[in-house]
Amino acid sequence: MPLFQSLPGFREFYPEALARRNHLFRLWRQTALTFGFVEYDAPVLEPLELYKAKSGEEIEQQLFSFTDKGGREVVLRPELTPTACRMVGAKANALKRPIKWFNIGEFYRYERAQKGRERSFSQLNADIFGEAGVEADIELIALLVQCLTAFGLTEQDFQVRLSDRDLWCYYLEALGLDEARVRALLVAIDKHERLGDAAFKNYADQFGPLDAVLKGKILAFLQIKSLPQIETALKPFSGGKLDARIADWRRLLDGLAAMNLARFVEVDLGVVRGLAYYTGFVFEAFDRKGDLRALAGGGRYNDLVKKLGGPDLPAAGFAIGDVTMGLLLEQRGLMPAFINAPDVCVAYDGEAGRLAAFPDIQTLRAAGVRVEYPLKELAFGKQLKAALESGAKLALIYGGDELARGVVKLRDLTERHEREVPREQVPAAVRDFLTGA
Repeated sequence: MPLFQSLPGFREFYPEALARRNHLFRLWRQTALTFGFVEYDAPVLEPLELYKAKSGEEIEQQLFSFTDKGGREVVLRPELTPTACRMVGAKANALKRPIKWFNIGEFYRYERAQKGRERSFSQLNADIFGEAGVEADIELIALLVQCLTAFGLTEQDFQVRLSDRDLWCYYLEALGLDEARVRALLVAIDKHERLGDAAFKNYADQFGPLDAVLKGKILAFLQIKSLPQIETALKPFSGGKLDARIADWRRLLDGLAAMNLARFVEVDLGVVRGLAYYTGFVFEAFDRKGDLRALAGGGRYNDLVKKLGGPDLPAAGFAIGDVTMGLLLEQRGLMPAFINAPDVCVAYDGEAGRLAAFPDIQTLRAAGVRVEYPLKELAFGKQLKAALESGAKLALIYGGDELARGVVKLRDLTERHEREVPREQVPAAVRDFLTGA
């Protein structure tokens, strides 16, 4: 047994595992860039106050927080949204709008490690600041869908469940509830799918048992799965904010349909999102076939930049994690087998062959070709066997006979044929071989 082991919930990435994670990062980054998002980065250590009462009770209980040597209360970041809001707010007047930013980084939450959840995890975060209309929500949902389909996933594998905290607030207000009761019920509604009626316990502790008629209306609203059903349910309360909100819904769904994304999206008012700062439309990507549940989530947080001391700037975003994403791709057979193979392997005969190969090795590496050679002298046959086993496409052979004639032998390790080229032509011949020229 090793003397030291990694801490619970913190992962180690041996080369093959890191190649799989880098595959996620590479496609996420490519996708975000095609949507016109620009990449940024931020500290992993933040003031504790940035997250307390900003992210919500659930995250507050999961913080890796401590007092540093300067007496500051600090935390390993559990998410990125408050940080992004702080950064944007500090330079909002100098940033061209809409501000479309993304980040791929590591985050930390002190919770029980289990399938799909670790204490250390990585996420893609994508956010749009400065656009109040549903156009930003459409763009983010389209990006989320593309971040999943880029790996070969289809509408048979996942769905994006779409809801609206503003709609819930307006509806509950129309039923006669004050702001405090609305907030408490939103927390209960967010937990109802997991806990059932037990989700209303905290509400009952604060305000007494939930009226049976009111509870029935809330549960009926939870069952809504389409815009026509929303319109029917709200008909008795038509006018004002609710009518305007239904118009936003129509514009959002029409935009997604025009992008040919309607097949990925389902209206589900049971999605409320537990983070305290969410305001309007919220959404989550769910695994349709398995037990991974939420793959990604996000929504509107129009008030957070201002609450953190910045200007009044509308905002929306989402995050998708590498843990559940990796598990999903493994389950669906969509995670490629990664071979950390060189492009070229060199075999040489003795010290003269090694020194003769060095100029070509250095030239090829400087041109971006991955080249490996034996660091210590091996029998010539063992070198060629190692080249075959490496997964390389090409071997360069610097044997005594070749050196005497001023040539190098190029052996195609896939097709098993070879040819000789003059020493000075080696870099160009390798480039032509690798590019298929």
